[in-house]
Amino acid sequence: MDRLWAPWRLAYVAAPKPPSSATDEDCFICRAIASSNRAEERAHWLVHRSSHSVVILNRFPYNNGHLLICPQQHKGTLDLLSDSELLDLQHLLCRFMAIIQKRMRPDGYNIGLNLGRAAGAGVPGHLHWHLVPRWHGDTNFMPVLADTRVLVQSLDALYDLLVEELGASPTTGGHSLAGVQSADNR
Repeated sequence: MDRLWAPWRLAYVAAPKPPSSATDEDCFICRAIASSNRAEERAHWLVHRSSHSVVILNRFPYNNGHLLICPQQHKGTLDLLSDSELLDLQHLLCRFMAIIQKRMRPDGYNIGLNLGRAAGAGVPGHLHWHLVPRWHGDTNFMPVLADTRVLVQSLDALYDLLVEELGASPTTGGHSLAGVQSADNR
């Protein structure tokens, strides 16, 4: 790979950036968290709430089963998370990997955290982990030739599968993980 050195660009890259004008009201994650009943949660694809975090279906998934694991508080960097929030987020990530493994049987996972717009964060003010199940052969010619992803499951079907596995009651906002084993308990 060739390298083109352009040190004069450092002034642009290192220059102070204007503060983001995004607010909690502009954030689709915060709107989902503000849901007050199960119907609103479903409309926002909010699958689960824990003490500090939520799990939301990705509306524009890279692959079947693509989930977002998000803190309930609108925080954009890891250093703003409390130890409790960080631990809760990681527990949810593990729990939902176990659920997806049990119900969807992927061959692997991509797990990512995009911090800042330059890193690909669509919502730079509200950090979130992407949990993306992967299967051998899940990438074919369609994305390359037609810039199109083929998803084999609707968001409604995925939502129902996850809620069924969680044992959630449609009449309550709280969701139980009772009966779901984590990967290290199997």
